[in-house]
Amino acid sequence: MENNKPTTGKVALKYGIILGLIGITFNLMLYFQDLHYQIDMSRIFLALGLGVVLTIIASILGILEFRKANNGFISFPEGLKIGVGATLISGVIGIIFGFVLAHVIDPDMTDKAIEYSTNMMLESGMDPEMVEKQIESQKDPNYVLQIAGGLIFNLFIGFVGTLIPALALKKSEPQY
Repeated sequence: MENNKPTTGKVALKYGIILGLIGITFNLMLYFQDLHYQIDMSRIFLALGLGVVLTIIASILGILEFRKANNGFISFPEGLKIGVGATLISGVIGIIFGFVLAHVIDPDMTDKAIEYSTNMMLESGMDPEMVEKQIESQKDPNYVLQIAGGLIFNLFIGFVGTLIPALALKKSEPQY
C-alpha cells in the first residue's frame, strides 16, 4: 500500500512559488511605474510590511493545507518548515527576478538608482564628500553578500512570520 502522507517540502514549494510570483508581480508594478529603483524609507517599510503579511497568510494557508491532508494533524516543527521553506523558495525566486530585472529588462537600473540616491542625499543636506563616498560604495556591489544577506533576511522574516501560525495551528496526534 502506498504512503500518501503529505510532505512539508511539497507544501512549502507550492506556497513559495505563489509568494515568489506575488513578489514578481509587485516588482513589475513598480517597474511599469518607473519606481523600481527609487528606494526610500516609506517604500522599504511598505514592502517589508507587505512581505510579512503575505508570509503569515502563506504560512497559515500552507499549514492548514498540510494539516487537512495529514488527517487533521500537524506538529509545530512541520508548520515552521512550511513557512520558512516557502519564504526561502520565494526569496530565491525574488533574487533571480531581481537579477533579470537589473541586467536584462532594465540594464540601466543601477545607474538610475545611484542618480536617485545621489539627489536624495544632496537634498537632505548631506555633505557632498560623504555623498561621493556612498556612491562609490554602490558602484561595485558584492553580489555574493547581497544574495546571502537577502536569503538570510528572507529566512528571518519566514521564521518570525511563521512562529505564531505554527504554534496556533499545531494539532498533535493522540499518543496511545
